[in-house]
Amino acid sequence: MHSFKELRCRLVRNTLTNMVSIVRATTTEVMYPSKNDVQAMAKRLVEYYPVLRENSVNCKHTWVMDELRCILDRSNPDFISDLKTSWESFYGKAQFYGVFKKLLGPSTTQDKVTRSIAMMKALPEMFPSPVAPPKNLGHASEAMVHILEPTENPNTYLQRRPVFSPVLIICDSSCMLAIGSTPVITFPKENIDTAVLYLLAYYYTFHLTYPKCIATLLSVLQSEVQQDAIHDGYATSSYKKALSEWKKFIGE
Repeated sequence: MHSFKELRCRLVRNTLTNMVSIVRATTTEVMYPSKNDVQAMAKRLVEYYPVLRENSVNCKHTWVMDELRCILDRSNPDFISDLKTSWESFYGKAQFYGVFKKLLGPSTTQDKVTRSIAMMKALPEMFPSPVAPPKNLGHASEAMVHILEPTENPNTYLQRRPVFSPVLIICDSSCMLAIGSTPVITFPKENIDTAVLYLLAYYYTFHLTYPKCIATLLSVLQSEVQQDAIHDGYATSSYKKALSEWKKFIGE
C-alpha cells in the first residue's frame, strides 16, 4: 500500500532528479549535489510545496490546482478559471462527439452527476489507446474512474488496483480521489463535473506517467483542455489520429 508519505517522497525524488539532469546537461563533468546541497534543496521544496508538510491535509484540494498553474501558466492569475472554462467548452463538444460515435445517449433527461459519470466512462473510447488495460482492471475507464458497489470496500479496491494512477472513486453521496492506493481528497458528488481537472493536475504535480491504456485520452486532454502542447517526440500515432478525428468533428 502506498502511503501519502511515499507520494511526498516521489515528488521530492522526481524533482531532485530533474534538477540534477538539468545541471548535467549543461556541463561535460559528472556532477551530483552534495549532502548539504540535497538538504538545502529538500528544505526549499517543503517551503515551495505546502502539501509536503505533515499538517497539509486541508490544503491538498486547492494546492494541486495552484501547483498546476505554477507549472503551466504561472503569470496568469485567472488560470484556474480559464481552465474550467476550457473544460466546459471541451465537455460540451464531447457530448455531441460521444453521441456521434454512439458511445453516449442523449443527455436531455440526465442530471449533472449522471452525465459526468457517463462522460468519464466514455472518454477512453472516444480517444482510444492501442494498448489494452490490464485484465484485472477491466474497462480502460477504470484507470480513471470507479463506481463503488454498495458492498465494496474502497480501501480493498484501491489495494488491488493493478495501476498506480490517480482515480476517482464514486460513492453514494461523495467522491474520493486517490493516487495508487492512497486516498488524497474527498468532495461532494455534485462537484463531480470538475473531477477530471483534478485528475490531470495530480499527474502533473507528482510527475506521474500516463497509463498506456488511457494515454491517448490524457494526451488529448493535455493539449485541448490544458492547452499544453504535446512535443513531437511524444505525439504517438494514436494521439495524432484521435486528435485529427476530433478536430475534423468540431470543424477546426
